Amino acid sequence: MRPTPSSRSGSRARSLAGLLLGGCLALAAGCVERTITITSEPDGALVYLNDEEVGRTPLTVPFLYYGVYDVRLEHEGFAPLWTKHEAKSPWWETPGPDLVAEAVPQNKSKFNWHFELTPLGPLDTEALVDRARQLRATLQPVNVDPTTQPADGAKR
Repeated sequence: MRPTPSSRSGSRARSLAGLLLGGCLALAAGCVERTITITSEPDGALVYLNDEEVGRTPLTVPFLYYGVYDVRLEHEGFAPLWTKHEAKSPWWETPGPDLVAEAVPQNKSKFNWHFELTPLGPLDTEALVDRARQLRATLQPVNVDPTTQPADGAKR
């Protein structure tokens, strides 16, 4: 049976669609560059994203998924910072346009997050000792008979 002109054009369209889709899928591995750049004041803060240590500021890390990230920054002499930040999906990442976006060379999705850390003040040792005395006063005395030995034979 010989194909009719309409079946040939349908076959060509399916072949072309298959090639385009196959090309997009082949290019999909890594075509969209997704990165988060994190900076802080001061530099050198240790950064955790979703409880995973990723490095010290300033740094740029790749990511796979859009959404809300738990962010923690720690730096000696500064109060630790716990917060959440969102990597919002751009319009070209919605289903449909995302296939075309994956095929476009050098497509990038970049986020820049900056955090200000609060310096810790000098340690007030007098207030710390006073608080320790207050806590000690709330403790209940425990009567221990020094002649009693524990059941396991260990000395006290």
